[in-house]
Amino acid sequence: MPEYAPLTLPDAPKLAGNIAHFARALRRAGLPIGPGRLIDAIEAVSVAGFTERTDFFWTLHACFVSRPEHRTVFAEVFRLYWRDPRYLEHMMAAMLPAVRGVQEDRGAQAAEKRAAEALLDGAGADIDLPEEDAGETQIEIDASLTTSAEEKLKTLDFEQMSTAEMAQAKAMLARMSLPIDPTPSRRARMAARGQIDAARTLRAAMRFGGEMRELKWKTPKVRYPNLVVLCDISGSMSQYSRVVLHFLHAVSNAKGAGWARVHAFTFGTRLTNITRHLATRDVDAALRAAGAEAQDWQGGTRIGACLEDFNRDWSRRVLGQGAVVLLITDGLDRDDPEALSRQMQRLHLSARRLIWINPLLRWDEFAPRARGIAAMLPHVDSFRAGHSIASLEELASVISRRDDVGDRDRLMRMLSE
Repeated sequence: MPEYAPLTLPDAPKLAGNIAHFARALRRAGLPIGPGRLIDAIEAVSVAGFTERTDFFWTLHACFVSRPEHRTVFAEVFRLYWRDPRYLEHMMAAMLPAVRGVQEDRGAQAAEKRAAEALLDGAGADIDLPEEDAGETQIEIDASLTTSAEEKLKTLDFEQMSTAEMAQAKAMLARMSLPIDPTPSRRARMAARGQIDAARTLRAAMRFGGEMRELKWKTPKVRYPNLVVLCDISGSMSQYSRVVLHFLHAVSNAKGAGWARVHAFTFGTRLTNITRHLATRDVDAALRAAGAEAQDWQGGTRIGACLEDFNRDWSRRVLGQGAVVLLITDGLDRDDPEALSRQMQRLHLSARRLIWINPLLRWDEFAPRARGIAAMLPHVDSFRAGHSIASLEELASVISRRDDVGDRDRLMRMLSE
């Protein structure tokens, strides 16, 4: 364990306290900061001084940032806490973007909301605010959840969640996984037990003049399929698609989750590949880049045309080796239902499993009356709801089951009546 020399505080003790609170905010935002780094930061500031803001920024940056994806979060927390004299108002504006007159009209920066949540989580602590904010009201936010509150949040519809509940839901989704069972391959590997490897056994016997002294064994290799996600980002799906993309970001960056690769596409009036954006470790930066790439957010819906583009341009590239496809849409399409049915059939034949996630299934009286839904339903392996955390957890528990059909059979009987 490293031993630290006696700590020499800067001339202003309040500065050391503010650095400590700044470090706590960075830790809440996801940076791995412990007491050792805090001590190093205070000592570094005492040596470098507090005369230039640029020098102060890079001094703390050198002590607290250890990964490239942490730079954006650090910069946003630093801007809100140290460099903005009205930082508390701007944090509240980032948390409540619907309130006008507090924050200037501009696009949200990557990690800005995450930084605001990290600072507001400790807003009730002993903070030495700048003099301009000396008369501001202190805001205390209790973000703790009991077990019963978490269970209630899991069953709550994404569309009915408040801003605070949505932030808590996204944090829960970031910890979730979507595991898949491996599939046996035709290739084999050496093993201590399993099937007799005749070729290796005979080769080993040749070394001893044909005398077979021991048996060699083999077992089938296993491989993991690709996960391909087609997410509807039209106006009727915007609230759900944003939450689902948070979940997909966690799945894409989870180590040991079982998927060979995760490919993500968004569609509304056109198809957009956002796979490379979800590979970014920082979720705010990833979704910001994905939103900039997809120009049809909250627009119309052309499911058939977008599926045709996918089948023509991407199907052979990403659906190899038994890929599992998640189609996330409400199925409300005004295009030709026969063309939509043909494209769904082609997609179904190309995938190992095609699972349709539809948030409209949350309604007990849901029926496949829309033409688009009726055209798509016969060509899916499973039909499931996707309106809450509980529904996504249920999806994770059954995604490896080949016999799972969800509510498909029940709705197919309603179509035949």
